[in-house]
Amino acid sequence: MSVVFIRAIILYMLLIFSVRLMGKRQIGELQPSELAVTILISNIATLPVEDTGMPLLTGIIPIITLASLDVIMSWLAIKSRGVRRVMSGMPAIIIQDGKLDQKKMREIRFTVDDLMESLRGQGIFDISEVQFAMVETTGNLSVYQKYQYRNVTNSDMELKGKSINPPEIVIADGNPDGDAMARLALSMEWIEHTLKKEKTAIGDVFLMTVDSDRNYSLIRKER
Repeated sequence: MSVVFIRAIILYMLLIFSVRLMGKRQIGELQPSELAVTILISNIATLPVEDTGMPLLTGIIPIITLASLDVIMSWLAIKSRGVRRVMSGMPAIIIQDGKLDQKKMREIRFTVDDLMESLRGQGIFDISEVQFAMVETTGNLSVYQKYQYRNVTNSDMELKGKSINPPEIVIADGNPDGDAMARLALSMEWIEHTLKKEKTAIGDVFLMTVDSDRNYSLIRKER
């Protein structure tokens, strides 16, 4: 039993390393090649855990090989458009100038139900509102609405203001985030001075966010 436990821990850590090596993606964002590698790695990892008579290297070597191969192919895809087409395919335009391309939908086997479900997911319930739509290589639908249906922006209203980065978490559950503080050019002295004004200690902070203008939001821990 202890052998299975140790093998599972080793393979778990190896899988985490492999996924980190391949990059941060959600399942719905995986390219076909990445999905294939993910499925293969998950299947390979189960074999040494289930069969204790199998050498652990029998699982480790293929996992490292597949993860490394995916990284190499990703690098080649960056360098070569041809490799990128073979590995990931190309986006498909299914609505252009407000007109639905039924032929293209049949080619990529994208049904009307798929189209309407993707539109509803973006808050669009009437296809006549769509000016342009493209099925990405991940299967997601990118939509550009007709002018009269787009959200009003500050530019449309001629409102003046400046662009700032969104707030970042500088304290989470009483733990300061040094990386976020460095990006915002904040010192511990500033954090401590601010919390002193709020009559709160760092250990009593559940969440604190700060933006680039040093506007902050503070949530204390519940006792």
